[in-house]
Amino acid sequence: MLLLSVTCFKPQTKGTSRISHSPHPHKPAPPRSHEHWMRHAIAEAGKAQAKDEVPIGCVIVREGRIIARGHNLRETSQDPAGHAELIAIRKAARKLKSWRLLDTVLYVTLEPCTMCMGAIVLARIPTVVFGCYDPKGGAAGSLYDLSNDPRLNHTVELLPRVLENECSGLLSSFFTELRARKRRERFS
Repeated sequence: MLLLSVTCFKPQTKGTSRISHSPHPHKPAPPRSHEHWMRHAIAEAGKAQAKDEVPIGCVIVREGRIIARGHNLRETSQDPAGHAELIAIRKAARKLKSWRLLDTVLYVTLEPCTMCMGAIVLARIPTVVFGCYDPKGGAAGSLYDLSNDPRLNHTVELLPRVLENECSGLLSSFFTELRARKRRERFS
């Protein structure tokens, strides 16, 4: 059985209408891999590093498109809530004109902290993909796991360790350079 998609638009002028007889009038973009989207989050982390911020980046994807980006800005803005995830979540909510970020996937280079996982749960983001675990502050399996707490009203699917080496390498090199810079400043 052949299904024909017909899209009708309200006529702009009397007696005219536009009808599409194409079987795929709005062909969706082909699905991309988690690695593809994580590379965009890594690019955001690079923007943070260029500003002497801890290199953590985030993108939020919906229907095969990035709807929001964010990177750490805690030092630049002197804002303790200047985390990549919160910045991206706020942008996505403004773009969608809704605090409910249903049907989205959040990609972040480092496991979210308790504050960010709280925001993820409250925003109803169904899936979080992250690069590397944060053994000192992670709330998606390391120290805490807010993604699947039965006391909360929303659960989050987690996909960890996507491009883990690249993500952890960014952080390791940043902190190695930061320590070296502080030593140089101390002895100069």
